[in-house]
Amino acid sequence: MNVATRPAERARALAATRPRLPLGMLLPIVGPVAFIALWQAVCSAHVVREVLLPTPFATLTYMVDALVHGTMASDALVTVTRTLLAFAFGAVVGVPLGVALGSNARVYRSVEFLIDFFRSTPASALIPLFILFFGISDVNKVAIAGFSVLLIVTFNSAYGVMNARKTRILAAKVMGASSVQIFRDVLLYESLPQTFVGLRNGISTALVIVVVAEMFIGSDQGLGHRIIEGEQVLQVTDMYASIIVAGIIGYLLNVVFMLVDTRLIHWSGK
Repeated sequence: MNVATRPAERARALAATRPRLPLGMLLPIVGPVAFIALWQAVCSAHVVREVLLPTPFATLTYMVDALVHGTMASDALVTVTRTLLAFAFGAVVGVPLGVALGSNARVYRSVEFLIDFFRSTPASALIPLFILFFGISDVNKVAIAGFSVLLIVTFNSAYGVMNARKTRILAAKVMGASSVQIFRDVLLYESLPQTFVGLRNGISTALVIVVVAEMFIGSDQGLGHRIIEGEQVLQVTDMYASIIVAGIIGYLLNVVFMLVDTRLIHWSGK
């Protein structure tokens, strides 16, 4: 072997042993980077006036400063607290109610229309109704979001129970399991994947409705309040920053539920 080729071979061998970042790990950031690049291109081309669309750098800088030194962090905390309270109510009531309804097909069919009707009714259309009952208060914002979560979770939990695999139910009966054991050890576990679908949808819906309620039901705190106030007084940088923070919160809540779903419902589809 030519001695001169040894350094080149050694360099190639060293390069081959270096850890490489998998291309798949970079894919999730392609969308955000492309979006920011497009946003910057629109600003640079002056397609929209700067007073209506600040640059990404200006918006993100303002957002960080408002979170660290301003009141945006406290407003975000208020929105998250209201969202979690609404979700907790809907989940605590909706899961057992859905399981109970789903375990008796006749009972569920008798209330199916009501569940589907209110589930299909835009939550914003119910805001005046909730104002009449609960007034303009924090309870109103939590109640309307909690009601929507309740319907979503109830529907998915009942659907999961009613669509449990019949073969597993029959197998449990053949092995002599009682109705209580079948309900506890088969139906509940079979319904969990669909129940978690309802819970994931519920937490997202709760955040959306809470933000909308903060916009239109008298409020002096929360991200929804900041967004609508920024639009009204043309503090558009604060408005865009608040929208981004609300989006980040929604994304993180969804990721948390995906991780919990993957960890707890590992048998789904098997």
